Amino acid sequence: MNTKRVLQVENITKNYGKGENRTEALRGISFDVLEGEFLGIMGPSGSGKTTLLNCISTMIKPTSGKILMEGKDISTFKGSELADYRGNEIGYIFQEFELLDNLTASENITLPLLLHGLTGLQAEDKLREIAKLLDIVEVLRKFPSQMSGGQKQRVAAARALISNPSIVLADEPTGALDSKNSRILMEKLSAINKQNQKTIMMVTHNANAACYCSRILFIQDGRQVHELRKNIDTETNEKFYERIVTVMAQLGGGSANVL
Repeated sequence: MNTKRVLQVENITKNYGKGENRTEALRGISFDVLEGEFLGIMGPSGSGKTTLLNCISTMIKPTSGKILMEGKDISTFKGSELADYRGNEIGYIFQEFELLDNLTASENITLPLLLHGLTGLQAEDKLREIAKLLDIVEVLRKFPSQMSGGQKQRVAAARALISNPSIVLADEPTGALDSKNSRILMEKLSAINKQNQKTIMMVTHNANAACYCSRILFIQDGRQVHELRKNIDTETNEKFYERIVTVMAQLGGGSANVL
């Protein structure tokens, strides 16, 4: 097992508002993400999952605590260093795809590369490789309006992966997909995680998606309340799914002592 820490989250808090209107979205969360790990973040609606992801992606700033990427404190990034972090160090898969309607699939996928100065030929090589991995070669010339939801999300995943980021952040990536396309997407992401040792951190409420993860952190009311690790050698997705559902049921019931 690789023990290199890609991401370190140290005692993160995030508050909104002041006085009586103050909301504590995150209340001192700490964890590491190891290289090659497929980490799931789960919890009830309003538990702080997306707030946590947005802090890591620098969309919002935490109130206190530290986030280290490859040992560097991301709160210190400014200008070109921040742009490089957002463009190259992290890839982001959105729930609603967020593709540009006036660009083809290939143009959407290679946009991050072109924005960071990679030439057309280099981008073309990377595009062919990632399109084969995600089985979207046949839609590369199509516009988003000509694609199915599943194809759009795999195009969005390709865009997140093409710059070979240190970590891929996925926010409810199956949220807008039916069960068949959800399974196809998760199988592709799982294969990329295993074969390419790509580090992925995914926020989800879907136990079917979560069972592809190697480890899951459960968050409730802005706090980490439980952790599950899959036994990679002996545990099937089906067995891991059963354990995930058990914890989710206890969280949903407001249990203070989860397993």
